[in-house]
Amino acid sequence: MKKLLSMLIVLALVVPLAAQDVTVKDVEPFPYCAIAHKGPYTDMTAVIGELIGAMQAQSLFTQVRGPMVGVYYNWPGATKPEDLSWEVGFIIGAQATPQLPLVKKVWEHKTVAVALHVGPYDKGGAVVERVMAWLAAHGYEAAGPVLERYLDMNPMAVKPEDLRTEIWVPCKKK
Repeated sequence: MKKLLSMLIVLALVVPLAAQDVTVKDVEPFPYCAIAHKGPYTDMTAVIGELIGAMQAQSLFTQVRGPMVGVYYNWPGATKPEDLSWEVGFIIGAQATPQLPLVKKVWEHKTVAVALHVGPYDKGGAVVERVMAWLAAHGYEAAGPVLERYLDMNPMAVKPEDLRTEIWVPCKKK
């Protein structure tokens, strides 16, 4: 009985960590359209609303080729909320031509450390911190902004504890 209990405790501790393993992979560049923003993450709902409205007005949803993404250029621990620089957008086809307030960008970081966060979006920062620690422990360093790929196409239909976010941190060997 003690052995079984010990095994269950180990599984309870190890399985969640395994589900969130960090891996390094090469990715292909891709275009995305976004709305850039400077300010606190509490502005996220309004910025996403602006993104959706602009994409609808420009009939760009037919050009969507992947999930919604967030790109984060600095971090709350080191930056005042009003100075945070970030953007939200959608992966689009190469031929798409978004107009202001949307900007077309290309994700060109080829090597990324990847981890999956399962849970509320506002808790993903802990996974980013874990990826950064993993990079340092494995001889890598961050080499660009953090990208989050929001994998649930209809997040309103998913319980917060089940939301899936793939976190990418561009990296290079030290």
